[in-house]
Amino acid sequence: DWLTVWFSYPAEFFDLMVVKGSAAVDGVSLTVVDVEPGRFSVMLIPHTLALTTLGAKAVGDAVNLEFDLLAKHVRKLLQTMTLPAAPK
Repeated sequence: DWLTVWFSYPAEFFDLMVVKGSAAVDGVSLTVVDVEPGRFSVMLIPHTLALTTLGAKAVGDAVNLEFDLLAKHVRKLLQTMTLPAAPK
């Protein structure tokens, strides 16, 4: 048994979210199941619900989100890269 839960996130982080990537919710590292602009889902098993603060959360409660470290590095690399000039 598991529970599919959706979390909202600020739109500027959309490029950090990928299916099967990771996101931490209140310090709990989770695998992302689905991503849409402004929200993503994870599956929570009973063990995770019982042993973390996530089991005590209600719809609409605030959570701390941390996004995949590898995705952050890739985004930073791409932002600092310069593309070669187009041939004339």
